[in-house]
Amino acid sequence: MPLVDTGRIRLEYDQHGAADRPALLLLHALGSSLAMWDAQLPRLAPHFRVLRCSLRGHGGSRGAAVNADAGDGIATFADDACALLDALGVARAHWCGLSLGGMVAMWAAAQRPDRVTRLILSNTAPWMGPAAAWTQRIEVVRAQGLAPLADATMERWFTAAFREREAAEVARIRGIFLATDPPAYVAACEAIRAMDQRAQLGAIHAPTLVIQGTKDAGTTPETAAALRAAIAGARLATVDAAHLSCVEAADAWAAAALAHLGMD
Repeated sequence: MPLVDTGRIRLEYDQHGAADRPALLLLHALGSSLAMWDAQLPRLAPHFRVLRCSLRGHGGSRGAAVNADAGDGIATFADDACALLDALGVARAHWCGLSLGGMVAMWAAAQRPDRVTRLILSNTAPWMGPAAAWTQRIEVVRAQGLAPLADATMERWFTAAFREREAAEVARIRGIFLATDPPAYVAACEAIRAMDQRAQLGAIHAPTLVIQGTKDAGTTPETAAALRAAIAGARLATVDAAHLSCVEAADAWAAAALAHLGMD
């Protein structure tokens, strides 16, 4: 994968589709990488200049971990993404994020509205309490790495039926999770633990679609409904999936995204 040096970090990224098409930036989940979006490329690239990047410490992106203690962890991820767009000569893009990626995208839509054309927030939330659950996860990773979390994470990310039916795909995603840099994973967990974007959702004016997996126990359908209600004019689409809905329900997810982006 190519790397771009933003002056702050070297980000792994790639792009697909014609350069003269509208840009669509895809941001992945905690403990994943840009490869999380592989199933969506044949569905999205015919319509957009699809840009994917791995958040710092994920995939092939490396650099100093986000400084969650300063309360700017999510902002740092968003600044990285804006720096990537700058390096590629993209002034504005559609932003689409799932889970952590959605947290980053909603921050950008509220704080950098000049960079965001349309917004897709998938399986995500503006606040993810309780803090104690994140602290417990952080302590496990600091002591033992990511391996103890792998099985439980796949159970959260995919339904039992999908794990049985698509074992090879689940194994691929599990490998991406285990390859994540543990200190960077911890820093991202700290950023989520410190995050509370609920008060700034009213500042989002980009046309917004919330996509939710009906079987997602992490960011629940109730959370998605509240997120939709907090963003003026936002719409909600549901798909039959758990947390990584863009993988498990790839066709339905893409149909919802394309309709929102004017390509139905």
